[in-house]
This record gives sequence, C-alpha cells and structure tokens, in this order.
Amino acid sequence: MAFFLPLLLILMAYSANAAYWPPSPGYYPSSKFRSMNFYKGFRNLWGPQHQRMDNNALAIWLDRNSGSGFKSVRPFRSGYFGASIKLQPGYTAGVITAFYLSNNEAHPGYHDEVDIEFLGTTFGKPYTLQTNVYIRGSGDGRIIGREMKFHLWFDPTQGFHHYAILWSPKEIIFLVDDVPIRRYPRKSDATFPLRPMWVYGSIWDASSWATEDGKYKADYRYQPFVGSYTNFKASGCTAYSPRWCRPVSASPFPSGGLSGRQKLAMSWVHSHALVYDYCRDSKRDHSLTPECWG
Repeated sequence: MAFFLPLLLILMAYSANAAYWPPSPGYYPSSKFRSMNFYKGFRNLWGPQHQRMDNNALAIWLDRNSGSGFKSVRPFRSGYFGASIKLQPGYTAGVITAFYLSNNEAHPGYHDEVDIEFLGTTFGKPYTLQTNVYIRGSGDGRIIGREMKFHLWFDPTQGFHHYAILWSPKEIIFLVDDVPIRRYPRKSDATFPLRPMWVYGSIWDASSWATEDGKYKADYRYQPFVGSYTNFKASGCTAYSPRWCRPVSASPFPSGGLSGRQKLAMSWVHSHALVYDYCRDSKRDHSLTPECWG
C-alpha cells in the first residue's frame, strides 16, 4: 500500500491538471507555415519610439506619451496569420494588446476587421482574450460587435504562446497554441469580411471600455505597459495573387473546416474557458447579427 500511495497521488495530480487543459487537437497548423523576420513582412505604423527588437522579439509599449503599432507590408485576401505573444503581468487595466486583420485605412468609416485582443486587468485577475469580427462598417459609428471572450487555461504573462487567425473565403478560425477556440463560418456575404485586409499589432489605451466596461482605467504609475511579439507568420493569398491561389486550411482537410479532434478541443475550450458569447447575450439586438440564428 505504501508503494501505491505516491503513485496514486501523482495520477490524481495529473488528472486534475489534465481537467484544466484542452485535449490535443491532433493537427498543428502553425507548423505548416514558415516564420518570417519582422522587417521582411511588417513595418512600424505609429509610435516608432515605443518599439524595439529585443532578442528576436518585437517589444511595443504604452506610456502616458504614446502607444505603438505595426502593419504588414502586403494586404491579403485570405491566409494564416499568427504571432507568439507574451503579455505584461501586474496591473494592466485599460490597456489593449492586439493582433488583428483590418482594412480601416483603405475603407475608413466602412471597414472590415478580425480581432484578437487582450484586455488588460487588475491585480489577481486573469487577462481576457477577446475575439471579434466587424463587417463593412459594423465597427464604425454604431458599433455591432461579434465578441467571444475567453479566460485562458494558462498564464499568458509567463511565456510566449502562439495566437493565430485563419481566414478563408469559407470561415474564420481563431487558434491558441494550435487549439481552435472559435470558428466563424461564412453564412452570408453580408456577415463575412471579403475585402483584402492587412495584418496589424498594437498596444493602446482603451480605458473607456477595456476592463470591466471601463470601471478600471489605465494607471500610468505602472508604465510602461509592454507587449512582446515573435514567431511572426503571414502566409496565404495576397491581394495581388492570381485568382487560382488556393486558400490555406487550419485542418488536415484542404477544403477547410475542423477535424473531429479539433472540434473536441474547441468544445473543451467553450466549456471551460468561454466567458462571453454575443449570440447568447439576451440584451443584444440579434436582428443585427443574423448569423446567430441563421
């Protein structure tokens, strides 16, 4: 009995840890796309004095003077877009660290956008990862968001983790360390982004809404707020590719979609990590988001 007790305790600890970690998706799309040097695929967009390369990682930061952002050199009409990101620990309320697709500069006031945003937090509370999709101006003026929010199953301040967006003509898939956390299918042209977009990253002050609907603001006693990015990936059909350019897939199937194991992993995330789904929000006007019931 004395021999089996330590073994039993180890197995119990492993089982408890496994209960809070998603099952393997069985397919790892990040391994299918080559990483690129930041300066070959991107350029500074704003806040150049708040951006530097540090041990092959790009650091961008926010202080009371400015934030910073970067943008891909080329626009894309589909593809796999990812980066490994490490967030700042401690008090980061009001601060947004983002990696996203957008055509805001090409279509101001009537743009498309696909977001991965980390909403800053207060001491002792987890970051919220927010995914969002805007279509043809739904992020301009009267905003119609399509937010799904998650509390991750790991601490994103303790190391780099890979976050990615797979955008094809059929679907948008959001991934964290190759685990799909959200699939947004194309149910109609009216509810899906179809125009070319660029890849962006940024850190900025969104105190009016980012943390608990604006309850907690950015506190510059804790500046600078730093986001670190590395392992950049941007692969797919650019806006200049020939018509026959084939969209990439996030699954073993060239036609797209998710495998059974990927769906199982995503189901785990929705059961254990999802904290908000716009389609389940009874306060929302779902006539504006027909994909929720279509």
